[in-house]
Amino acid sequence: MGVEIKEVTNKKELKKFVKFNIELYKGDPYHVPGLIDEELMTLDRGKNPAFELAEAIYFLAYRDKKIVGRIAGIINHKANEKWKQKVGRFGFVDFIDDDEVVDALFEAVEKWAKERGMEELHGPLGFTDMDHEGMLIHGFDQSGTMATIYNYPYYPRQMERMGYEKAQDWKEYKIYIPKEIPEKHWRIGEIVRSKYGLKTLKFKKRKEIWPYANKIFYALNDAYASLYGVSPLTEKQIEYYIKMYIPMLRLDMITIIVREADDQVAGFAITLPNLSHALRKAGGRMFPFGFIPLLRALYGKPKVVDLYLTGVLPEYRGKGVNALFFNDLIPVYQKAGTEYAESNPELETNKAVQAQWDYFKREHHKTRRAFKKQLIKNNL
Repeated sequence: MGVEIKEVTNKKELKKFVKFNIELYKGDPYHVPGLIDEELMTLDRGKNPAFELAEAIYFLAYRDKKIVGRIAGIINHKANEKWKQKVGRFGFVDFIDDDEVVDALFEAVEKWAKERGMEELHGPLGFTDMDHEGMLIHGFDQSGTMATIYNYPYYPRQMERMGYEKAQDWKEYKIYIPKEIPEKHWRIGEIVRSKYGLKTLKFKKRKEIWPYANKIFYALNDAYASLYGVSPLTEKQIEYYIKMYIPMLRLDMITIIVREADDQVAGFAITLPNLSHALRKAGGRMFPFGFIPLLRALYGKPKVVDLYLTGVLPEYRGKGVNALFFNDLIPVYQKAGTEYAESNPELETNKAVQAQWDYFKREHHKTRRAFKKQLIKNNL
């Protein structure tokens, strides 16, 4: 039977679009299903403020009335303006291992992007850097995390078959928790604290973090400004992410570094217990019972933690501020009995970030890639 590509045009079809990922990977021991309602909100033009700066289209592939693939086309106009480029994005992509299905999905998105004047297509990427990005190309026998994409090994083979090339790679590490704070980190941390007038903030009640929520995202905008594909979050986007993420944070695993002079955030480390096993149990649904394993994992004694968001203002980069994170968080992890941390994706070109793990036992266990393809050939 041939492949039929249909644009998603209503909420019923959008739900099928979201659920296809869960259905395709059902029973896979490494895949981590996202929460259906959260992904629906991300893709909803009326709920996600990213649509003030971006446009998107969603396609489903059918064969014999059965869904066999999905893909989103995205244009982040703000990112294109920042980077002075005409780049479309593909994301939220899943498919069976079938050339005809894959070709039909990407032809639909490529055509859509070209009609809007785009010269290249990159992905998998989302609307912003806060969305999942990067296709797994190494580490298929490793568990995914809440913050990353897991995909079958045939995905990158299909991308290369269609002529897509490497745009950027991200590396991921297991960082094993030491029995003691490395002496050098402790010493550097104390020097940095004194030299730059910095203070480590900890929170015992959730209401204490709210005055710093916006400041954290302003610092994130500055810290991530030079990274691949990034565009700064707007005020509406910041409020959107604050409401989404602040209520689920575990306070003892948050470290905020502020300048004593003006109480501005100079750096942040937001970590979470690894929720992969709990999300598999939830199966994409928070209710009626999915919240139970999630709460247990969030407030239990995790063997694995995720380094979810970390960043340092550019003016403090390379000056040892990261040592303050380690000095604060290592005892927290030790008390919880944590064995290792998942770094989550770090751009391979970001040597400064990777260098911070030099004093820890670590294992490079996953690599993911953003692919690119030229849509309009230059006639030179």
